[in-house]
Amino acid sequence: MTLKEQLNDAMKQAMKARDDLCLSAVRMIRSSVKNREIDQKSELDDQGVVEVISTLVKQRRESIRLYQEGNRPELAAKEEAELAVLLGFLPAQLDNAEITELVTRVIRETGASSAKDMGRVMKALTPLTAGRADGKVVSDTVRQLLS
Repeated sequence: MTLKEQLNDAMKQAMKARDDLCLSAVRMIRSSVKNREIDQKSELDDQGVVEVISTLVKQRRESIRLYQEGNRPELAAKEEAELAVLLGFLPAQLDNAEITELVTRVIRETGASSAKDMGRVMKALTPLTAGRADGKVVSDTVRQLLS
């Protein structure tokens, strides 16, 4: 079952269960996927859908941070609930130990030795971590291990 089919099924289930939050989040994903398909003039495969969802996850995390800084806990709570729904459609997320292990392996494979090589390491890491880890966390780990 493709990710798009999973989204359709989730939307139907949310409608039947009258789960407004889940329904709203799934519709947001489907809308973003459709917009990306229109922009690219082609259908997205599962990897493309994962990229769209990853972008939405990143937006939610930033919104949560801003709402918390702005002392708006009710809005932050809504964003956190949407984030939980979004994460349900992504592959299993890597924990910090797995990210560190992956970064160490890629650094060894690319022969990187200083912060100047960060771009080369990130280029090799991005396909391995797409949808499975926050890019900022991966970037910070690379920076820490190269310095």
